Amino acid sequence: MKNSVSVFDCNVIDLGKISFDEGNLTVVENNSAFPFNVKRVFYLYDIAGGESRGAHSHKECHQFLIAASGSFEVSLDDGKFKRQVFLNRPNIGLHIPPGIWASEINFSSGAICLVLASHTYNENDYIRNYDAYLTIQNEK
Repeated sequence: MKNSVSVFDCNVIDLGKISFDEGNLTVVENNSAFPFNVKRVFYLYDIAGGESRGAHSHKECHQFLIAASGSFEVSLDDGKFKRQVFLNRPNIGLHIPPGIWASEINFSSGAICLVLASHTYNENDYIRNYDAYLTIQNEK
């Protein structure tokens, strides 16, 4: 993990869109302005209103969250500062570097959270206990 990661290192990025008469297209490509190469893609859906997801940090994995449909908020925490980001457009995403505690909250009905990750799944990369996360952050 980067030693001095902060919630202010989490950037909202406009991926742009190509408009056609029939609708819009947004492209994400490795080796472009996107902040990392994508090795894993997954999405969260059918989340009941009032429920939350996430509530963990990664040691090495970067994530990029997009509201592919509907809306939700991302609660960010670096152990000192907290910040919330509202996502509601499929051409806008949030880059979350490793070392940030993140939770997805306040899902709208029918929301889909698309997640692009820099690493394949590895349970050892997760910090799932908030107290353990704070201990790690305080040791930096």
